[in-house]
Amino acid sequence: MLRYLDVVARVGTIRKAAAQLHIASSAINRQIIALEEELGEPLFERMPRRMRLTAAGEVLIQHVRETLRAHEQTMQQIEAMKGLKRGAITLATTLGLSAGPMSQIISDYVDSYPRVRVRVSSAVTEGIANAVMNGEATLGLAYSIPPRPGLKTLFAVDLPLGAIVATGHPLASRDRLRLSELLDYRLVIAEPGMSLRTVIDVAFSRFEAVAPVLETNSVELMRNFVAASDAVALLNPLDVVTELASQRLAFIPLDDENLHPQTLRLISRSNDPLDSIASHFAQHLIERVTALAGDVADARIG
Repeated sequence: MLRYLDVVARVGTIRKAAAQLHIASSAINRQIIALEEELGEPLFERMPRRMRLTAAGEVLIQHVRETLRAHEQTMQQIEAMKGLKRGAITLATTLGLSAGPMSQIISDYVDSYPRVRVRVSSAVTEGIANAVMNGEATLGLAYSIPPRPGLKTLFAVDLPLGAIVATGHPLASRDRLRLSELLDYRLVIAEPGMSLRTVIDVAFSRFEAVAPVLETNSVELMRNFVAASDAVALLNPLDVVTELASQRLAFIPLDDENLHPQTLRLISRSNDPLDSIASHFAQHLIERVTALAGDVADARIG
């Protein structure tokens, strides 16, 4: 009925509307008469060659068109969601993120969209950028991805490094620490070649040679080693968000102008628009990472 009213108002006659809608003129006329009787007001002035809206008809047609627009938008959203019922997405990310917050983030997504397959490939930063560039991965999520032709940043957030200790550690109750204070403890740091190690080397460059007790490219090993010992690791809070929530580890912010944050970026190929599945999954990642980053930034954890 709403569509009938809209078309008659636009074309000016029931005959033309019937031809456009592929329906009998008598059917449209009956619907209009029935509505006029229900409202107790004529909606059209029936003139020799056309039908013109009355004042009541003008008021009603505005509501009709708003309703039709809202209906069309709703149907477009439903159609878009149908595309998410089945498909696949490939994400390249770091070993630390894979073993950390990504498990819950992806679990929540596939619970909502069980017929979407998510493939996660873990690599170092350069490997992640390469995987996106050559099409092996649709999205890449990593720290310190340098600008590169052919790649675009969908999202970026700066995450500060801090001291990670077991909750029973002497430093666990501190609100803040100076970087120099960590030199009195056994250190666990990223191995050379990792983007995290570059940040750490710059921060420690003004001190005498630092001899860590453990160097590794495994953030999971760092977390477990620190939780089982009196050692101190340097990580950002997103890398240990699960352990912070369970109070297995504590995060203490560091005051040092030479200690720069890590920038986490979500990337895709510049010349390859994301399909509906990849775009929807990317938005899910952005929302969840933003929420986690906000949680650890707004509250002292540990």
